[in-house]
Amino acid sequence: MLRLAIFSDIHGNPLALDAVLDDINRRGGVDEYWILGDLVAIGYDPVAVMDRLAELDNAFYVRGNTDRHVSTDEARGLDAGSYNDDEVQRIVNLARAMAWTRGALSSAGYLDWLAELPLELRRDLPDGSRFLGIHASPGNDDGSGVHPGLSNTELSAVLDGAGAELLCVGHTHWPMELRRPDLHVINLGSVSNPLAPDLRAKYILLEADGDGYRAERCFVDYDREEVIAALKAIRPPMADFLITLFQGEVKPRWQD
Repeated sequence: MLRLAIFSDIHGNPLALDAVLDDINRRGGVDEYWILGDLVAIGYDPVAVMDRLAELDNAFYVRGNTDRHVSTDEARGLDAGSYNDDEVQRIVNLARAMAWTRGALSSAGYLDWLAELPLELRRDLPDGSRFLGIHASPGNDDGSGVHPGLSNTELSAVLDGAGAELLCVGHTHWPMELRRPDLHVINLGSVSNPLAPDLRAKYILLEADGDGYRAERCFVDYDREEVIAALKAIRPPMADFLITLFQGEVKPRWQD
């Protein structure tokens, strides 16, 4: 029996990550961890998250869009005439958050490791099923990702090129599952930076043997007030927005 813990979107929150790792250990541990991107930004303690991950044995990673932004220091030019004031301010805030995270990781020696993360993980499960782990969609660490607001046509375009029977994704912070004749898709939800109404940390336990596989959704509560207190004390860029997430004030954009 192969047991995998699969999660994503830690976003620099060691309290949420610790809660997930403790829950995995309470359930008997796993053979491998698959961690599908957005490890450190945006959050209040990216170095602590990296320290925790560095202690894991048999852990495998893919990059998320924020990992790429942080590790490459991507700069996007702004045409002020193309954005309203709120949009410009949001982009500026994100750039500040990425720069703050990049500085912390550079000082701690983690930046080069983050820059080398692959775009995808693949393996054959014991029953022969092809398993693909990615952050957003096949071949892309960014974009719309997989969420309930997509039409069937849009969803088909997002999933094109999977080349697998089982696909696990993150990115949208929204747990969901769908089955097509040739593809089983599981969106993990997120460890941190939750969307209302369910603010718990989320991950998947996958058990696989020669007869098939079983995916169990796991939901883990933790002290979000402690996270809010840390955000107020450390004051990373975008702290005010992050606090609204942990207070359950942000709903998915596709519900607007």
